[in-house]
Amino acid sequence: MDSGRLGDMLVGAAGNVAGTVVDPRKGLGQLRSAVSGRALVTVAAGLVVGFLVARSRRRA
Repeated sequence: MDSGRLGDMLVGAAGNVAGTVVDPRKGLGQLRSAVSGRALVTVAAGLVVGFLVARSRRRA
């Protein structure tokens, strides 16, 4: 996977979230159209990995 493409995806998602704060109706529409299956899986995997790392550090 090209790391530049991943960075572009993350920056785009962050921009869509910021737009949702400013204009919720338009922002949610953009967010729905921007989220693909691959992006959703990537974000979910990142959340799971982050959770597991934080949990392991908490126990140590």
